[in-house]
Amino acid sequence: MRVILAEDSALLREGLVLLLAEEGHEVPAAVSDAEALLHAVAAHRPDMVVVDVRMPPTHTDEGLRAALEIRRRWPGIGVLVLSQYVEKRYATELLGSDSAGVGYLLKDRVAQVGEFVDALERVAAGGAAFDPEVVRQLLARTTHHDPIARLTPREKDVLDHMAQGHTNALIAQHLHVSQSAVEKHVNAIFDKLDLSHTTGYSRRVLAVLRYLGT
Repeated sequence: MRVILAEDSALLREGLVLLLAEEGHEVPAAVSDAEALLHAVAAHRPDMVVVDVRMPPTHTDEGLRAALEIRRRWPGIGVLVLSQYVEKRYATELLGSDSAGVGYLLKDRVAQVGEFVDALERVAAGGAAFDPEVVRQLLARTTHHDPIARLTPREKDVLDHMAQGHTNALIAQHLHVSQSAVEKHVNAIFDKLDLSHTTGYSRRVLAVLRYLGT
């Protein structure tokens, strides 16, 4: 896999380059700002980009805007966003563009090498990867008139894993239940969120978007 990195911290950037090389991946470019990232993507057309949300010059949302631009111009390139904090607008905007091939991890997760590499490879394969803490904090909201409040604790567990980008098979493994049980929970979630008869859109994506409060 060919991965371009965009991270203004030289220490973290070089650490990620070494980590990816050890895992057998190629890093054709590792840059420190969003403009350089867009130039590198245009030149190398990688399989994946890993980008920090906040980069020079203002350290606000340059990385996010570059990530969304990459999604618009090169939709086949996977995008994994790293952030120091949970920022709801960024996560939901990425999901709203199309949840296939996107991820949002907190930087602390990079220290868990196995989880980081798994998330990277899942996104590169067209899946999604959202940090459990991102999902948890996005759900810290009132439940008044919230259809999510209608879900059972187990259905919320299943939807939580869906929001992290897990397949039904992986959810079954994590929750120690059968895959058929997960499928029943997923169908119940669609019913309670009034998505049972939705056509033209992925019900799974719509369920996750409602879960994240979009």
